[in-house]
Amino acid sequence: MSKQPYFSSPLIFFIILILLTLWLDVLTRPPEKNKNDNTYFNPDYIVEDLSGIRVDHNEGIQREFSAQKLLHYLDEKVTQLEQTNFINIDPGNPLMRLHADQAEIKNKGADIYLTGNVSATRGADDDKNKITLSTDFLYLMPDENLVKTDRAVTITKLNTIIHATGLEFNNRIGKIQLLSKVSAVNN
Repeated sequence: MSKQPYFSSPLIFFIILILLTLWLDVLTRPPEKNKNDNTYFNPDYIVEDLSGIRVDHNEGIQREFSAQKLLHYLDEKVTQLEQTNFINIDPGNPLMRLHADQAEIKNKGADIYLTGNVSATRGADDDKNKITLSTDFLYLMPDENLVKTDRAVTITKLNTIIHATGLEFNNRIGKIQLLSKVSAVNN
């Protein structure tokens, strides 16, 4: 007499159910983050030709922005803007306008990094105290009304052109601090 293994229908069904459960578990797991994988560097949304406004009614401060394109990255908590303009209207201070090819916004708008053909103008176009600066990088802290850079910067006021490396500009008190390699030309 030969002995054959005995398999009951419930046992076979139970084994198939376990294998199916394990297979579905593997299929439904989200892929692991891999720093070299570009799938996690894709924006979760893109907006084109946008503008916005933020108003603090108590202090009368108004901030406006516009951009050709906005890319938001949820995993990095970063917003990137292309061809962007910022305008800060503060009743006690001159108008402040900024333009950059790119901007990266972090910490819910508390830190803004402007890059590529950055220009800032303090004062209206017809203002004799109008100051214009240009650089390739500017760190903007809108709540503090402060801009900084550690790069080469050119400042123009009336007939005076100033070149420097590094700058801290407080629009609230109108103070510009040039950090190094300062030279000025008066035309």
